[in-house]
Amino acid sequence: MLRAMMGFRVIFLLSLLLLSGCSNAGYYAQAVRGQMSLMWKRQPIEDVLQDKSIDSDLRAQLAQVVEIRDFASSDLGLPDNGSYRSYADVGRPYVVWNVFATPEFSVDPETWCFVIVGCVSYRGYFREDRAQRFATSLEEDGKDVYVAGVTAYSTLGNFDDPVLSTMLYWDDHRLAGLIFHELAHQVLYVKGDTDFSESFASFVEEEGVRRWLVSEGRADDVPEYEASRARLAAFGELVVRTRERLRTIYKAGYADSELGERKRIAFEDMRQEYREMRAGWGDVLAFDAWFERDLNNAHLASVAAYRRFVPAFAALLRQQAGDLDRFYRAVEEIAAKELPGRHRLLLELIDDKPGGPEPVERL
Repeated sequence: MLRAMMGFRVIFLLSLLLLSGCSNAGYYAQAVRGQMSLMWKRQPIEDVLQDKSIDSDLRAQLAQVVEIRDFASSDLGLPDNGSYRSYADVGRPYVVWNVFATPEFSVDPETWCFVIVGCVSYRGYFREDRAQRFATSLEEDGKDVYVAGVTAYSTLGNFDDPVLSTMLYWDDHRLAGLIFHELAHQVLYVKGDTDFSESFASFVEEEGVRRWLVSEGRADDVPEYEASRARLAAFGELVVRTRERLRTIYKAGYADSELGERKRIAFEDMRQEYREMRAGWGDVLAFDAWFERDLNNAHLASVAAYRRFVPAFAALLRQQAGDLDRFYRAVEEIAAKELPGRHRLLLELIDDKPGGPEPVERL
């Protein structure tokens, strides 16, 4: 019965999606096939734990997932539903590959609009070769392009999302963070505002992990976690600064040849600033692999959306004296505003936070 209902729901959603435009029919078909495959593969975690033949490491990880999932609802106020109470082995390192793109001389990402999630600054594929094929078509049109593997995503409550084998490559606090992040999307997701939605989920992820570590009697691990998040924040701020520098360059009216040279210098300067920042981190590799890529505007777009308003949500939680229920209600009130007013309120929260404003967050 469960699989029959799930199949009907997928067919119904596919019908809606296909009605939105024949030009997207192939893309939607691969998305529905990929989602159906995940749904068919999932098994209740409790059933998997009863299987005596499973690997001991997998058993331990899934047992911990059960505890993390219960904590998400009982202590963080995240949805208490069937999401992340089942497991699916996808048999590959990433579940989807997202394609980001920008014009050659712009930091504003291309967007694609869909029935369920609205307009977003990426396009996801369940097969890497199809993502690369789409990326190549964009490059042929002169776009800056970046293809990123993704270990988890949310269907925003349309399905009971499973824990994926791709999520188990990480350590326990990263795993907890992924679950908290994806469940946060079920609390609130604003169609057409990737920066808002992803920054909100990223903040809930970070706050959730801090509280989870304390609840586990691991308060001594919090400083190390905070240090890792500080490195992430510093990385995000560097990306945002570079993006704003390039935005100014691209609007200055230079000839294309001059723009190309100034763009190259901006990325080289970003790498140098990272090397200087990285020198204070000791043996931590952090974001070395990211900087080893042939970076372009699309790489900047892929990072900035997840970090832009995190400081604003931190300030908002402080205003609510750390009460998550009040925090979620306050976020909903901001989300109800039109986009310009919504972003203005968040930028004001950043300016009002202890320590003064952070101009690097002003996009």
